[in-house]
Amino acid sequence: MTHAPTDRPVLVLNAGSSSLKYQLVVPESGELRAAGIVERIGESGSEVADHAAALEVMGAQLRDDGVHLDDVALRAVGHRVVHGGPDFSAPVVIDDAVLERIRQLSALAPLHNPAAVIGIEAARGRFDVPHVAVFDTAFFSSLPAEASTYAVPRDLAAKHSIRRYGFHGTSHQFVAQATADLLGRPLTDLRQVILHLGNGCSASAVRGGHAVDTSMGLTPLQGLVMGTRSGDVDPGLHAYLSREAGMSIDEIDTVLNKRSGVLGLSGVNDFRELVHRVEAGDDAARLAFDVVVHRLKHYVGAYLAILGGADVLVFTAGIGQHSAPVRAAVADGLGELGIAVDPARNGDGSTGARIISSDDSRVVVAVVPTDEELAIARQTAELVG
Repeated sequence: MTHAPTDRPVLVLNAGSSSLKYQLVVPESGELRAAGIVERIGESGSEVADHAAALEVMGAQLRDDGVHLDDVALRAVGHRVVHGGPDFSAPVVIDDAVLERIRQLSALAPLHNPAAVIGIEAARGRFDVPHVAVFDTAFFSSLPAEASTYAVPRDLAAKHSIRRYGFHGTSHQFVAQATADLLGRPLTDLRQVILHLGNGCSASAVRGGHAVDTSMGLTPLQGLVMGTRSGDVDPGLHAYLSREAGMSIDEIDTVLNKRSGVLGLSGVNDFRELVHRVEAGDDAARLAFDVVVHRLKHYVGAYLAILGGADVLVFTAGIGQHSAPVRAAVADGLGELGIAVDPARNGDGSTGARIISSDDSRVVVAVVPTDEELAIARQTAELVG
């Protein structure tokens, strides 16, 4: 059986330390042929010893779904890599040198890049096609110097590659274009504030399709309040906890990344459960919700100033797409800034891209689903030709 070039799928892999998420996507049409996850890789009692074994499990799962990887004329494999550091500002075909540099960047993303390296090594051994790394940080690599620079000694920053990198860039870039398509306007004409709200959350200011600011920084800890991450705190908190609580740097890092955010304030990190608790009168849940919204408004206001106004405010990712209460709360009181949400449109349970602002809102407010895997597949296909 012959395959037209535009029928050939890309395998998108997202390797975690103990999991492997995969999707088989046709980039041009957006057709999702298969998707799944292999979990408990390398854990005690698991039959999946390593990522090479996980690829075999993935192949078996795909065959159960009627998909045989050896028969689909696989075009390439696209790998999600969280941190590209100062080196990678665009997708890149993976060779040995690229792989080694991704490994060296693990100091900037110790929870993510090592797993990506292991996944890439296993996949290169299994699939004799081009492999492409698509970096979460790439979209933000062109931030203006005033937005990417921390006010720390220049020699220290240069030696240790300290700057604002930003994350979720694949999502923000995809949503920026999808929003332009929704509005029927050229991407180059738009000023956008994009809120990617999931278990991890980030905001971006995008002018003409180029990011000019974003909330995450050197690491994904900075910025908005998230499921288990604190977001912005006083940088002196680390020294204070070290002195007063006798905590080590690693302990403080664990608290801020895994035990803070909505979980730390309310005891739950599922936002749907948080809203249920708010509606039931739970004071801790109400405070957590209000803290989340306060921080969101803080960034929306800041990015309106950075952009000199906005044409569109966009909500995306799990919470952004599905939580009408969050969207309503963020827009509440922003009428003087030109932002107003129509309650009926906001409450509509539709899942597609849609406008939820009122007719008299100067700024369009939109809900636009993200699809990072499709974005990775398309960037991969574009690079390999």
